[in-house]
Amino acid sequence: MPRKTSPPAAPSVRPPASELESHLGYWLRFVSNHVSIAFRAKVEAAGVSVSEWVVLRQLYDGHYTAAGAIAEAIGMTKGAVSKVVTRLEEKRLLERRILEEDRRQQGLALTARGRALVPVLAHLADENDAEFFGHLPTRRRAELLALLRELVRHHRLESVPVD
Repeated sequence: MPRKTSPPAAPSVRPPASELESHLGYWLRFVSNHVSIAFRAKVEAAGVSVSEWVVLRQLYDGHYTAAGAIAEAIGMTKGAVSKVVTRLEEKRLLERRILEEDRRQQGLALTARGRALVPVLAHLADENDAEFFGHLPTRRRAELLALLRELVRHHRLESVPVD
């Protein structure tokens, strides 16, 4: 019995695809990854993770703060903050106490050691920024910062990137 043959396939037409490098997101991610990796190496050399640095910095200006308030301020889950707090407590960089105004909640505060470490870590953040953005004229850096903040506002971004 003769075999049936299929009609010839239509030539495949691929829709045009934009170049990867033509996307702003590509370049933002490219720069962000390099900035983040360099900063992570700096803070880890000082004995903390980036997420620990973010929590330490949140606590630096205040007194005893509830863990839930920290989670809300930096956009992490309460569970994630709890793990970070436990690590910081083990490192003796913060302490927990029962809040006097609400005895059901614990407050978090930096220890003297934690308070002394924050300016050191902030200096590392400043150095990292200078390494990556210091070559830009002041006006261009301000423009870049303003554009990024505008994107944050427009898209209502709230979570602080920690890792």
